[in-house]
Amino acid sequence: MKSFVIPEFYRSPIISKLKQFRKVQDPRKKDNTPTVLDFGPVHYLIARHFGFCYGVENAIEIAFKALDENPGKRIFLLSEMIHNPAVNKDLTERGVQFLQNTHGEQLISFDTLTPDDIVMIPAFGAPLLLLDLLEKKGIKTESYNTTCPFVERVWKKSEQIGKSQHSIVIHGKYNHEETRSTYSRSVMDAEAVVIVKDLEEAKNLGNYILGKNSQSEFEKEFAGKCSKGFDITKHFNRLGVINQTTMLATETQEISDLLKQVLVNKFGVENIEKHFADTRDTLCYATNENQDATYGLLESSADLALVVGGYNSSNTSHLVELLEKKFPTYFISSADEIESRTTIKHFDYHHKKHLSSADYLPNKAAVKIILTSGASCPDSVLEDVIHKINSYFDGIKPMEEVLKQMGQS
Repeated sequence: MKSFVIPEFYRSPIISKLKQFRKVQDPRKKDNTPTVLDFGPVHYLIARHFGFCYGVENAIEIAFKALDENPGKRIFLLSEMIHNPAVNKDLTERGVQFLQNTHGEQLISFDTLTPDDIVMIPAFGAPLLLLDLLEKKGIKTESYNTTCPFVERVWKKSEQIGKSQHSIVIHGKYNHEETRSTYSRSVMDAEAVVIVKDLEEAKNLGNYILGKNSQSEFEKEFAGKCSKGFDITKHFNRLGVINQTTMLATETQEISDLLKQVLVNKFGVENIEKHFADTRDTLCYATNENQDATYGLLESSADLALVVGGYNSSNTSHLVELLEKKFPTYFISSADEIESRTTIKHFDYHHKKHLSSADYLPNKAAVKIILTSGASCPDSVLEDVIHKINSYFDGIKPMEEVLKQMGQS
């Protein structure tokens, strides 16, 4: 796989050694057990896969290349390049300006743009309408388009099944940048498009497919989440499921299996190939790997879990969702959220609010902490968390000894 040139301050010598150790130990990526770093009074169980993915490293390389190649020019990002506050802060401190926020709300008017300006497309891609608007202003976006190749793969599958007269079901958060970008392309080719956020909404969709609920009920429930003129009597006869690449891969598969079974019930198993498209290859490898590694963590015994990443990061929130089923789980954006030995600030992604918890570290001889991070979180941030936690304990083993011990275990 291609290696990218990204700033050294995003890397971590410690995490790099850990990742290299696992790569040599498990080249086929078959072992999802965590890596253990034993510092004596603190043991970290670190996920087999975590941190920057291919698409994020690609985006960061392109963004910093744009800065290096265009001194003196105004440089804009259509919206946040990735959902990580540290990376976006680094870019803004270097003069990059955001035209929109993550919800598509305007921060800087497009009217101020000129053909001399540089506009970068984020890793999530951009809706076709916005790309067309930029093109009409004479702004070329091809050179600094950071769209993730795995997002583009979903678009290609959407085009393929749309042109074969299938309606498309997108598993995603309807107001997420990637979902908006995917939707804008799907409506170009498909008979009709509808967005479902989870398995529960997919079950509701099944009732419309089978005619159990009415057109007016559908229009009310999926207002703003379906294409214009969606007719439940004709647009649910041939379906394909694609996904926002940062959603739970297992849930995308569950939604796909559910809707396939609904169509089997409606048309018969012998006719299912005419009515349902196989779209399993739209699942992102990095999302799969990080989530599979999290299932590996769930097989472990630990006192708590720390998940590090941007609070608006979809893929990171799903890691939290999985881990909190078994462990006290704290979703933090950086080591700064760890205030002391007894107090930690963290994010409740269910209710979108910040919390402060006391006594998060148990008072015992050896504390076991699960540690992982989202696909847009720099390794250096994870290292900072390790150093911060270690500072609260006496008798911490030197890093060199711990890394050497890891290789001998």
